[in-house]
Amino acid sequence: MRALYFFPLLLLPAWGADLKDPSEAEVKEIIAKFANKESEFAKARERYTYRQSLKMHELDDRGNVTGKWEVVADVLFSANGKRTERVVRAPVPTLKGLIITPEDEADLRNVQPFVLTTKDIDKYDVRYIGREKLDEISCYTFSVKPKKLEHGMRFFQGQVWVDDKDLQIVKSYGRGVGQQKKGSDQQFPKFETYREQIDGKYWFPTYTIANDTLVFKDSSVRIRMSVKYEDYKYFGSDVKVTFGETLDPAKPATPPKKP
Repeated sequence: MRALYFFPLLLLPAWGADLKDPSEAEVKEIIAKFANKESEFAKARERYTYRQSLKMHELDDRGNVTGKWEVVADVLFSANGKRTERVVRAPVPTLKGLIITPEDEADLRNVQPFVLTTKDIDKYDVRYIGREKLDEISCYTFSVKPKKLEHGMRFFQGQVWVDDKDLQIVKSYGRGVGQQKKGSDQQFPKFETYREQIDGKYWFPTYTIANDTLVFKDSSVRIRMSVKYEDYKYFGSDVKVTFGETLDPAKPATPPKKP
């Protein structure tokens, strides 16, 4: 996003005192295995339909909404099996201090529901941090950042939590990064994306939240954003897949409970 003219999100404390850290060799093996699992998940998700609902609010100093950007779209398959996106609802944006850029739209599609596959793993520096529990899930925690920013490419930079049994990402926290054109003044919010297990096998993104202040050269804009991914259905199946409680975008998300 760029201006017209954080609140910092709290991470859960480490609960890994009773969890043994893997050796350096084991860490390398874990990274390779979870990248492979993420590749499997990425292919599987391409066979699911779902609804994606975005709400972004500009806020004043008192927290009152001064502008909105909302889009509801269904990711579907056409009669010939081609993947497509159908916009269900998209009111005219009323944002006053921001302009939505192609980079923002790229982050919405590919960075916020971050997937780290074997195809992309070599583009990132992945560093083991430690072990934590999210709710009742025992996780490996990794720092992730791009090794090199490439022209026209968007990347994730932050942390991911990987289920130590399923070896899939269950939470990510960070922001989208990329090269900016000379003289450009774009800023991107920190976000958290949570996943939930769908069909008992893969962990799918189910909501993303951001509550941040974007600081530009000549102004700052406070934003609150939520993205829901819901109604996952396997293509060709009449069975509707359901998952946990849906996020109310008007309320801050409740982080997983401490064990």
